[in-house]
Amino acid sequence: MKPLVLEIKGNSLDDGPGIRSVVFFKGCPLDCKWCHNPESKRAQVEISYDSKVCIGCKTCITTCPNKAIAETNPFFIDRDACDLCFACVETCPSGALTRVGMEMSHDEILDRVIVDKPFFDTSHGGVTLSGGEPAFNMKFAGQTARKLKKNNIHVLLETCGLFDINRFYKHIYPYIDMIYFDIKLMDTDAHKKYCGADNSIILKNFSALQKKYANGGVPVLARTPLIPGITDTDGNLRAIGSWLASRDVQKIQIMAYHPMWIEKNAKIGMKLPISGNLVLSEWMSRESVERCKNILASEGLEVVV
Repeated sequence: MKPLVLEIKGNSLDDGPGIRSVVFFKGCPLDCKWCHNPESKRAQVEISYDSKVCIGCKTCITTCPNKAIAETNPFFIDRDACDLCFACVETCPSGALTRVGMEMSHDEILDRVIVDKPFFDTSHGGVTLSGGEPAFNMKFAGQTARKLKKNNIHVLLETCGLFDINRFYKHIYPYIDMIYFDIKLMDTDAHKKYCGADNSIILKNFSALQKKYANGGVPVLARTPLIPGITDTDGNLRAIGSWLASRDVQKIQIMAYHPMWIEKNAKIGMKLPISGNLVLSEWMSRESVERCKNILASEGLEVVV
């Protein structure tokens, strides 16, 4: 399976210090029900259909050799019949149909981001490896980070934490400057239910990386996405805060929920993994974020929003 890049986004101010370019990798070992980048989950090329951009010319319908496209299909494209020839993408005049996932070499990634190095240097920014999960393709992500470091670019890794720690130390750790590490749910059963996997390895990996950081290693920042009724509960936040404090962690970042991920699922032919929850269709209020902040602060943590 060849590693895929989902997107490279420049001029980001939300994915680490300074001005950054973010390389989003495709493929993730978790299956978080609320994933804000659902198009990054599968480690394979896909087609996205945006009904808001479609002009109804039906060029794609007549072009498709497998008759996989029809207005009567639930998600416009019959994904079982589609063989990903991309004839529809190539002929779509409006750009409503797009390819999701592209093969890129390390040099191609470097060429895309190096043009922004003056902005990195003046703002103390750099490149953030995100996803999906960068460590899903350990060697490729590590080689990419190594290329960036050779060009004196600050490298930050955003991770869900589910990876082989020994391979991580070998292939990625020597070439990164900072780690953003998600701690979503403390309860194992809840983590399995909402994220699709056990959290024991994730917690062990965080503990190991935090210990290395305390001894002069790469800085690690714990982060928790606030998902209404799932991760933002008093019990979960207190458990996270207590667990982190017991490991001498001093700071955590919380990320306020937003519903922009919901329509992304339909674009790639996926049903909503969580339905019938009106709260998830709304932006999180400042009051709710403040409540979460106060709970974590009560456990002795500095909380960054």
